[in-house]
Amino acid sequence: MPSGLGTSELLALFDGMVRVREAEERLEILFRQGHVGGGVYRALGQEAGPVGAAFALRRRSDGTGDVLAHTVRAAGAVFLFGGTPLEFFRQYMARATGPTRGREANVHWADFKRGLLGPVSPLGTMVEVMSGVTLSFRMRGEPRVGIVFYGDGASSTGAWHEGLGFAASQGCPLLLMVEANGYAFSTPTRMQTRVASFADKAPAYGVHGVSVDGNDVLDVYAAVRDAAARARDGGGPQLIELRTFRRKGHAQHDAQEYVDAAEILAWEGRDPIDRYRDRLTAGGWATTRELADRRDEIHHEIRAAAERAIDEPLPSGPEALLDVYTDFQVPAPWTRFPEPTPDQPSRLAVRGNDAVTPLHPMPGPLSP
Repeated sequence: MPSGLGTSELLALFDGMVRVREAEERLEILFRQGHVGGGVYRALGQEAGPVGAAFALRRRSDGTGDVLAHTVRAAGAVFLFGGTPLEFFRQYMARATGPTRGREANVHWADFKRGLLGPVSPLGTMVEVMSGVTLSFRMRGEPRVGIVFYGDGASSTGAWHEGLGFAASQGCPLLLMVEANGYAFSTPTRMQTRVASFADKAPAYGVHGVSVDGNDVLDVYAAVRDAAARARDGGGPQLIELRTFRRKGHAQHDAQEYVDAAEILAWEGRDPIDRYRDRLTAGGWATTRELADRRDEIHHEIRAAAERAIDEPLPSGPEALLDVYTDFQVPAPWTRFPEPTPDQPSRLAVRGNDAVTPLHPMPGPLSP
């Protein structure tokens, strides 16, 4: 069996890639129908990276497994870590039943028990965050790793370099996935770095780096499996470049006019799902009919989830105030207050040697 996987596991990888493609195709339909108000980001042609990587990790639902910091093109990893298509649609359509209860219509949601760490928007920042998360694993002696996904453009940000430098010096069990998909929004990769491979950046930080075919799900699985084992054994951060291509614009609003149509067509011939389907049938692990049936079943699963989410309610106005303000007073540091003036000597109330508290405490919950 390839990569030491059994037939059921090989088929699970196929299902994982099909599931994310079906979900994103349905999401695009919902966007055109006006059900999605925010941005829609597709991973068309990149499904093998997140799916193969997540499949190689320890995914648990009790808060003791590996941790994933996903980005806009890593929904396939989110699904394998326990996120559901129903949650996916609820989130993008800002439903009150969604993971963030309608506060955010994108991938910015978290579930610590399932190992999902919602991303923050500034590019590269999650490398810093995950460096701290994985440092805690190392300090507590927990055999856990963290994985963070980023496009190649993020590798030119200061946060990316700071985070990787910190993780390397502290020996953090961090897996950094660089999805080398050709463009940072509309900027070609050749215009923002001179390295031939992003794996070449790894030695500069003293970490292990490898470049793999990001459109081959088994190659990705094997690379991440080995990298995770090294990180758990104290090998520090691991950088993995996924050589792939973004066959859609940066987001739904991007017409991708800056890309040669012939380049897109060439990468369609390297579609990760089609290649893997042919490999499964050629190896005798499934028939073409069996794989078509699995694809149909997932199609109906995704459509049912989307239709259910459409019928669910939007959040009410007062819900926007929940979990925003605290109902207890928090002492503010003295640095938050201005210098005393003659008419207002001090804005602090001091009780002997007690800690100072502001005369104007932090607000409590607001009434609807």
